[in-house]
Amino acid sequence: MRTRQILCPTDFSETASHALKYAIEMANLYHVGLRLVHVIDQPVGLENYQILTVTPEELAKSMEDNAAEQMHALLAELNSELSVESVIRHGVASEQILKEAESSEAGMIVIASHGRTGLSHFLATNVAEAVANRAKCPVLVVK
Repeated sequence: MRTRQILCPTDFSETASHALKYAIEMANLYHVGLRLVHVIDQPVGLENYQILTVTPEELAKSMEDNAAEQMHALLAELNSELSVESVIRHGVASEQILKEAESSEAGMIVIASHGRTGLSHFLATNVAEAVANRAKCPVLVVK
């Protein structure tokens, strides 16, 4: 863990930004690089049953362009001496984060928890919980 980079998934939320601060602190402590990953998921909901005015390819390209812009803005804000890499993946968030952790041989994953409880916990997919339960490396879940 102490020689391999830290993987930090982000959805560009305030909670993910908070987890990123921990990831940076851990990377500085161990003098390792930081790898940011964002996963573009297939949108799910009632709006998908409406008639699309764009093709699925155009929608995917638009989502990827938007994610790339947000990732560039995030990287510009870091002002860090760390070696920072960024990756954008497509698919189910927990699966893609785990695949990225394995392929990059991450020493640790630092991930935000959105802190859902009760009914909302059961209705919403809990990415942090899925990653923590299935990861082969240590996982720090930040609230």
